[in-house]
Amino acid sequence: MSVEVKLPALGESVTEGTVTRWLKNVGDTVAADEPLLEVSTDKVDTEIPAPAAGVIVTIAAPEDSVVEVGGLLCVIGTEAAAEAAPTPAPPAAPAPSAPAAAPPAAASGFAPPTTPPQGGFAPPPPVAGSTAGAAAPAGVAAGPQVSVAPSGFAAPSGYTSPSFGAPPANSPAPGAPSAAPPPPPPAAPVPPAPAAPPAPQAAEPAVVLDEAAGFAALAGVAGGGGDASADTHEVTLPALGESVTEGTVTRWLKAVGDQVAVDEPLLEVSTDKVDTEIPSPAAGVLQEIRVAEDETAEVGAVLAIVGSGAPVAATPVPAAPSPVTAPVPAPGPAPVPARAATPEPRDETGVADAVPHHAAAPAAANAPVAPATGAAVYVTPLVRKMARDAGVDIADIQGSGVGGRIRREDVQAAVAAQGAVAAAAAVAEPAAVAVAQPAVAAGYEPPPDSDLRGTTVNMTRLRRTIAARMVESLQTEAQLTTVVEVDVTRIANLRNARKAAFREANGINLTFLPFFALSAVQALKAYPVVNASIDLEAGTVTYPAEENLGIAVDTERGLLVPVVRNAGDLSITGLSLAIADLAERTRSGKLSPDDLSGGTFTLTNTGSRGALFDTPIINAPQSAILGTGAVVKRPVVVSDGEGGEAIAVRSMMYLALSYDHRLVDGADAARFLTAVKTHLESGDFGSDF
Repeated sequence: MSVEVKLPALGESVTEGTVTRWLKNVGDTVAADEPLLEVSTDKVDTEIPAPAAGVIVTIAAPEDSVVEVGGLLCVIGTEAAAEAAPTPAPPAAPAPSAPAAAPPAAASGFAPPTTPPQGGFAPPPPVAGSTAGAAAPAGVAAGPQVSVAPSGFAAPSGYTSPSFGAPPANSPAPGAPSAAPPPPPPAAPVPPAPAAPPAPQAAEPAVVLDEAAGFAALAGVAGGGGDASADTHEVTLPALGESVTEGTVTRWLKAVGDQVAVDEPLLEVSTDKVDTEIPSPAAGVLQEIRVAEDETAEVGAVLAIVGSGAPVAATPVPAAPSPVTAPVPAPGPAPVPARAATPEPRDETGVADAVPHHAAAPAAANAPVAPATGAAVYVTPLVRKMARDAGVDIADIQGSGVGGRIRREDVQAAVAAQGAVAAAAAVAEPAAVAVAQPAVAAGYEPPPDSDLRGTTVNMTRLRRTIAARMVESLQTEAQLTTVVEVDVTRIANLRNARKAAFREANGINLTFLPFFALSAVQALKAYPVVNASIDLEAGTVTYPAEENLGIAVDTERGLLVPVVRNAGDLSITGLSLAIADLAERTRSGKLSPDDLSGGTFTLTNTGSRGALFDTPIINAPQSAILGTGAVVKRPVVVSDGEGGEAIAVRSMMYLALSYDHRLVDGADAARFLTAVKTHLESGDFGSDF
């Protein structure tokens, strides 16, 4: 039987996707859940796994094709179909070494071979203007042999390179005899040194390139003489969201003249909603950068040019004849050891988990990504960004995926191992500080000095957006704040009793935040004016039918507010899982534009950093935002149940509601806060577990 692999739904407004890379070919055996291909949409890049084990029978959507959601990508044959799959051709024998270089007088009489290479594969003819197949100039020795594919690789009959397409129509069919097919070209000819001795008669060692490089050499690209216009590709700014029309180049990861591979990140772009990397559409040389760092480009604008020739305005410098060797990248700067993160005081309200504590050293963060050496394993842009944000060298990570591919789990394991080493180093530190400074409490370590002291830096796109929207919110809405005090002792006791079992069942910590969220959305149902929005120009007030709760998350890049949709329909467990998922995806940079839109009310937990309360600014066009302060124990006056009073130690916190007085009156705000307070102090949360 056979199984069809179709493009799944990848978001609410995503209707199609582009096949960017096939990880498997027809005839390959795949396991269940093994990645088959990579698909790019307007919002996310993702891998499509195999739904079943078997053999790939057909690929229906080639690379760079656009497929609608539900469209057929490929067909996998299982069991019987796998047995009927054609057996791959045996590897072809290695090509013999190149013959000894002919004397200069015989160079002009060079004749191409009359039989195709082994394996039945006829190379495509050289492109116009290339030096492939041309007679070598007098006095120039023939270069070393260049094999088409890795050692032991035999191109199957009818194979065409996915990178270069099918041969021209007038070229002979693969495996067919030809009177004079073009020969494999020599390496780029260079003038010999004046006193150079004749080339030795012994054959020079063959240099084995990868498949793409071999086809490029056969097509005359490798010896094209540095033509900047040969086989160029424009790198454009893609659509990064429904309402995103432009982006700012924050950092170039490659410089003009650098070699780049297909899908290798070229630059980082920041928009109002997301930060992302732009990969190279083709392998070659970065010839031109058209948009510099900190410049803004519209969607569709050309950012750079990648081609097979030399960079624009670059002049090739002749060199003395020498054996062709694989390029060795220049050594990069020595890695700067990261200082162990200083633990920060926090309560257990939940948002602190959304703040990453693994910032890379500034020097490492601004350094360009070094090209991989040897048989480099492809790394997706998301995984590469995750490793860079965590301060982990991607070259030091051992991939656990198919073919050694590095996956998200590998980066997370490397981060955990790095944290364990830092913790062990901190434990091993001698307690000399406590002896030298007896006034300092034991175990206290002051935070390290920031590297930003004494510097001036450009604002990021996200910081400029936050600045503009906060000022706009204060200037367009009549904002004020009301505060109430809440006794959350019952919730604290319930949480202490259930948190171990909750973590075992759900894999996350039970914090105070879902209790605050549940109480807030229940009060929003009773007082929808706090959940509403106003349009003065139209003279209307909109009361949403659902409670879409924004959760303010503090990140190193700035404040982001992902949205829990239909929060009013969720329980404590449901809210806990939704908030934890949003916090994790915010921390790892995996949010889509849809995750940041559609909120009707916002919850900000400034108590996670120890603040008692603050006066938060409304996330316009919403009409209110609730700030939750730190939960602290302090003595309060309580009723003893017999008409008397007593002083007891209770878990207390403050709720601060900022609201738009154009729509919400003070009495409305007080009623809403009282409802939240009553639910927190008297609600039956035990039934949610």
